[in-house]
Amino acid sequence: MRFQLESFNTISEQLRREIEAVGKVVAFDKHDVLFDVDETLEHFFIFLSGKVKIFDMNFHNGKEQTLYLMGRGDMFDTVTLLDGKPHEVMSEILEAGEALKVPIGKVREWMYDYPIFGEIVLKYVAGQLRHMEELAADLTLLDTKERLIKLIVQNMEKSRHTGQNMLENLSHAEIAKLIGTVRHVVDRHIKQLKSEGLIEAGRRKIALKNMEKLQEKLDDLL
Repeated sequence: MRFQLESFNTISEQLRREIEAVGKVVAFDKHDVLFDVDETLEHFFIFLSGKVKIFDMNFHNGKEQTLYLMGRGDMFDTVTLLDGKPHEVMSEILEAGEALKVPIGKVREWMYDYPIFGEIVLKYVAGQLRHMEELAADLTLLDTKERLIKLIVQNMEKSRHTGQNMLENLSHAEIAKLIGTVRHVVDRHIKQLKSEGLIEAGRRKIALKNMEKLQEKLDDLL
């Protein structure tokens, strides 16, 4: 197994060999149970492909909020990695893929023994914190159409760097869970954006038709 991920290009060859020696590539498919609390206390995962959502749910009313949508280059679970405590969140595999599974204790060792690796992990954690901060603010301050436009723009910008379109093949119900609303609201907004000539939308696919105009619309709304 050769560990090749763009975000880890700067690590040393020595560390790369250590990761390959102790890491195990695990395949996952829809309906598999990839994470549970006990598993993430023992192991750390770096995604090589696929899509996994990390979410929370209110079991009394059935409401669900997606916290993170994870794909190639993402890492789980950074919370347990840093504090060593159980992290009570839920996960669901949306698209089959593979992940590198490594003992979480080794990851902690590498963060101290290899400063460049530690910097990569901490920058990733900072990105997650920024994401959660934005999500909390957006759910409070923006309406659903504004949140959808922002999601589409940010996804397209990210896909240019990662080569993976995280919204592709997602149902409108799953997109709704990313922005804290329900499917029929997303249906309505997508139809509006399509009629305005800003996007092209088909079954489980959203493509930008006019990125500049959509960005301008987002700037005007914010």
